Amino acid sequence: MKQLRIAVLMLGVLSLLLGIVYPLVMTGVFQVLFPRRANGSLITLHDRIIGSELIGQSFTSPGYFHGRPSDCGYDAANSAASNLGPSNPKLFEQVQGRIDTARGEDGLADTTPVPADLVLSSASGLDPEITPSSALLQIVRIAAVRHLEVAVVRHLVEQHTQRPVLRIFGQERVNVLKLNLALDSIAQ
Repeated sequence: MKQLRIAVLMLGVLSLLLGIVYPLVMTGVFQVLFPRRANGSLITLHDRIIGSELIGQSFTSPGYFHGRPSDCGYDAANSAASNLGPSNPKLFEQVQGRIDTARGEDGLADTTPVPADLVLSSASGLDPEITPSSALLQIVRIAAVRHLEVAVVRHLVEQHTQRPVLRIFGQERVNVLKLNLALDSIAQ
């Protein structure tokens, strides 16, 4: 009976410390040290929240860069992958459809490889970034639709390409929302 009482007391103390006190302390510390990141890295335009740099959005207009496909409709509350395995014919059809769409939108030859991040969704379905090669593949279309020079749009992609941390961790990437906002700002 004594051991049971000690076990229940320890469970209560640890639940209080790890379930309430620790999260509150960490939330407070990060609110003070990194308030923007602690609040979701939200991007605002004209005092209106338009998205987060951490969660992808759907851009379907031909005048915008398109991001990575999402199997959850970019719904952060319903983040999920398709769970289709590589041998599943549905996955093959889905990917082939996305390849055909990308080739049709961007005027690519049938032999032009389409980067994987433009046709395969991620495990979360929320990736906000694409590779620079995926962005560069789209610049001719965007320049034509927006009546801009290709060199201007290419330069914009280069400006928004994030390098690996310390040049070794991660890979080069481009945040699609930030890139599209920059595209809108030069169009004005």
